[in-house]
Amino acid sequence: MKLKPDFITQDIDDTRYLISVGAESFQGIVRSNRTAAFIVDCLREETTQDAIVDKMCARYDAPRETVCADVKEILDTLRSINALDE
Repeated sequence: MKLKPDFITQDIDDTRYLISVGAESFQGIVRSNRTAAFIVDCLREETTQDAIVDKMCARYDAPRETVCADVKEILDTLRSINALDE
């Protein structure tokens, strides 16, 4: 999976924004926390949910189960706005 080119990111202060710039099904802006921003960064290249979880576990000191749930939640949100090429 990968982030669709119809979505770009912009950092303002300590907040990451995901901006729709041509998507047909979603027109708007999504404000992200650091966890979501890390996941979106991973999605700039073709990747899998497991690979994202592995990268997050290597970076953050959190139980794998918690990381898996967080990644799933963010990916489900991105799917709901049709932001992923799968």
